[in-house]
Amino acid sequence: MSSGTSTPPNLKSAQLSAIDTMLSLHSSTPPSTPTWKILIYDAPCRAIISPLLSVSQLRSRGVTLHLLLSSPREPIPDVPAVYFCEPTRANLNIISQDLANGLYAKSYLNFSTRLPRHLMEEFAKLVVKSGSEALNRVASIHDLYLDFVCLERNLFTLNKKGGYVRYNGSGASEETITKEMEEVAYGLFSVVASMNTIPIIRCPRGGAPEMVARKLNRMIAENPTMSRVRTTSRPLLIILDRNADLVTPIQHTSTYQALIDDVLKHNANRVEFSQEQEKPKKPITKKYDLDPDTDPFYSMHKFNPFPEAIESQVAELQNVSEREAEIRSKTTGNANDTHAPAFDSQATELSKTISSLPALLEHKKQLELHTSILQAVMNEVAKRDIPVFYEVESALATGVYNSDPAGAKKATMELLADTTKGSIWDKIRLLSTYTLTIDASLSDVEELGNALKQSLIAQQEGGPTANLKDSDKKLFESGLRAVSYLKKLRSINTMDFSLQDSASNADASNAAPANSKVHESTMLSSFMARAQTQATGLLAKATEKVGTMLGKVHKHYITKVVENLCEYRGEDEAYLYLDPKIKGEVDVTQIKREMMVRGYVKEVVAFMIGAGCYAEYQNLVDLIGSGRRVSYGCTELCKNP
Repeated sequence: MSSGTSTPPNLKSAQLSAIDTMLSLHSSTPPSTPTWKILIYDAPCRAIISPLLSVSQLRSRGVTLHLLLSSPREPIPDVPAVYFCEPTRANLNIISQDLANGLYAKSYLNFSTRLPRHLMEEFAKLVVKSGSEALNRVASIHDLYLDFVCLERNLFTLNKKGGYVRYNGSGASEETITKEMEEVAYGLFSVVASMNTIPIIRCPRGGAPEMVARKLNRMIAENPTMSRVRTTSRPLLIILDRNADLVTPIQHTSTYQALIDDVLKHNANRVEFSQEQEKPKKPITKKYDLDPDTDPFYSMHKFNPFPEAIESQVAELQNVSEREAEIRSKTTGNANDTHAPAFDSQATELSKTISSLPALLEHKKQLELHTSILQAVMNEVAKRDIPVFYEVESALATGVYNSDPAGAKKATMELLADTTKGSIWDKIRLLSTYTLTIDASLSDVEELGNALKQSLIAQQEGGPTANLKDSDKKLFESGLRAVSYLKKLRSINTMDFSLQDSASNADASNAAPANSKVHESTMLSSFMARAQTQATGLLAKATEKVGTMLGKVHKHYITKVVENLCEYRGEDEAYLYLDPKIKGEVDVTQIKREMMVRGYVKEVVAFMIGAGCYAEYQNLVDLIGSGRRVSYGCTELCKNP
């Protein structure tokens, strides 16, 4: 955390810069060759480093070994150790024991967030008790304020697993809720400190967002380093609650990156899936690290609808292959042509052509990697008929069935009862979407739940999944409990969970859903025909099933709120306005009454307390990002079973 006037280009580069400073042992003038060292971290801090630096990149920074703090470790007394961990009592006890045992020559202690005074005093007593040698092994202690995981330039998570359940559960005490919100506030303080700026804080009044906003506002105002920060522009930090929009993370999605996260094993930008081999005939596990910021194809197409990503990949791979063949033919042709005129000129041109080949081959390798990933996603999409679920859920969420609840029930019932479509979880998500978006009676929801149960029984008696696994039974039971919770939430919550932009848009959707589908089908037919002729194998067989995934993009709740607050309308007057540089609240009504000029919002950080998702992130960046720098964060990224 610095007090200068410069602002890092993005959150990820700011966090990486702080990690580099830590690995250079906080030297003001880093040496030309790195000092060899050992990196010791706990699981949360490993999650912070993992998306930022690969093993080879750590080695280039002088890290010879990276070990978990909690794992058994052998002494290496002639090498310094860099510790990076949370400031917990358990971690401090392990570090003090390492110092007492003399495991490393010097220890550079770095904590992901503030080391509380009482724990610092306990730690000091433990080290002093171990003797002067242990004390002398402590080279430095730093609070880094890096308590967040940055997955992309504009995407971060606090990585607080299960937070939504802890503070929303029926047994959550006031003490638990306060502790959870304080941890969220500290995580956001780390984000703000890394950005080296002081934001304007906006949030709805009451509940979790206001608790976090007020705590964060106080932390920034009382921090002596933050008070010295001078920046020319200040971002708008908008804090929202997951309970305001539960539909978005539940329903199925249609874009490339979001589908990777939904249907494959995906964590910290690493994707994992099984792929069938020809010889021997057995599946093998494939693992790939995807960097959305450096992979050209992924960076350009991650937000695209899945069919468009397929078409783009096929076309780009074909183009690269043709260029490769052209370069190779030139080298062969020139080698045989001894009578070619202007030999020197041609040699120069040939040299340039050949020098471009390695980059071209690397690009081809990346595209072939995406062939495997697209194939794996497509297999799941086709096997579970995800486009059908996506289509029905989108219609429910966007108000198509607002004037036709019977039609909504019928469409949902048909899918739930169909034993050939979807997994248990796909159907639970559909039922959850119906529960949240349709003002149906509890008896209707129970009837749909029974239909789902009967379809599972039918499957057990001889369907495709005749023997339902215990894990599937548990998933079904937990899913019904979730639906029961949503029914109660719906009965006491008057908030509109749909994604329709306005009443007029909803009416338009209701008036002509059939026409829009006909137009969409016509538009897609030519594209899908091309994709089927260009793709190969299972990719071609399954392509026909994803046509409905190219549809209108509707604004999610978070997008509409951010847009309104940036344009000073809608929620602007109702939301809390906190400025750490000013005591108390700012009265927006008075600002408008006195016609005070507020500048254009250049940067926005939208943060969701509770589980976030890639669909929400993409919707926000796609619709708000033009002309503004938009970052999205959440307490954790939700992962469907």
